[in-house]
Amino acid sequence: MISMRTACAALLLAIAGAGAPLSAQEHLKLAIGARGNWETAASELGQNAGIFKQHGLVLDLLYTQGSGETQQAVISGSADIGIGLGTTSVMAAFARGAPLKVIGNASTGSSEFWYVPAGSSVHSMKDAGGKTIAYSTAGSSSHIEVLGFIKHYAVDAKPVATGGTAATFTQVMSGQIDIGWSSPPFGLEAARDGKIRIVAYGRDLPSVRDQTIRVIAANVQFLRQRGEVAARFMQAYRAAIAWMYSDPAALNAYAAFAGVAPGTAQQVRDDFYPRKGLDPDRISGLDAVMADGVSFKYLSAPLSKEQLAQLFQIAPARN
Repeated sequence: MISMRTACAALLLAIAGAGAPLSAQEHLKLAIGARGNWETAASELGQNAGIFKQHGLVLDLLYTQGSGETQQAVISGSADIGIGLGTTSVMAAFARGAPLKVIGNASTGSSEFWYVPAGSSVHSMKDAGGKTIAYSTAGSSSHIEVLGFIKHYAVDAKPVATGGTAATFTQVMSGQIDIGWSSPPFGLEAARDGKIRIVAYGRDLPSVRDQTIRVIAANVQFLRQRGEVAARFMQAYRAAIAWMYSDPAALNAYAAFAGVAPGTAQQVRDDFYPRKGLDPDRISGLDAVMADGVSFKYLSAPLSKEQLAQLFQIAPARN
């Protein structure tokens, strides 16, 4: 015969078990471009620092070769959220009916740079006529910037998709590509050692200086089913970005994550990524983004105000 004490204990266990899912950590699948970049480091660094756990989140991270791959992961649903998708490409995909929404800014302004081997005859993008110029993947911000360089300097150069920074470096140094692309910290040490020369920065293009060139996007079905979780993710992401710019421990964590010296970590943050450029709530320069999209034939026409309102679904920050 079951005693009253045993029955009460069983009841308490049942109640605790019923409540367990409410306190369980929510898992999110993230696709992230360019592992090692300061811009895309918030998810991993923030998770390691316990910031996302404080918001009841566990992140499963998948790193890609660029925003084109990241976008496909979000569209297919293999990732719930993607970090660092090219804004123009997202707009084009949305206009074609792709199931994704923008939930935050990943980068306003450009951090990329372009370089050549030390012995190259190219000293600026004005010398790029007849040369091959690297970008990561089709539809990425680096792709749009390369097209921008060709237009701005009126040079007859050939854009070539080369993938990530390490793969691009190999192709440049082996003579397969004339002008490589990179994003800090990759390439800074080679430049200091005199192996390569930086010939252009994305910020050299007036058209991209105040553009939100990369965004954070989420799969539509995920947003419909777990919209509150997406809002919680963005709240944690804001906290992670704030921590990265305020706590010296974040610089040390990034240095270890990227495999660079602490001094290089600080150079990357302070010289290439001003705090306001990574503000998740900052969306700017969309008219210029769309003008570039039309000019480079990613968009048949600018998105309407109604379409922009549908595409950009940024949950307000919570106090």
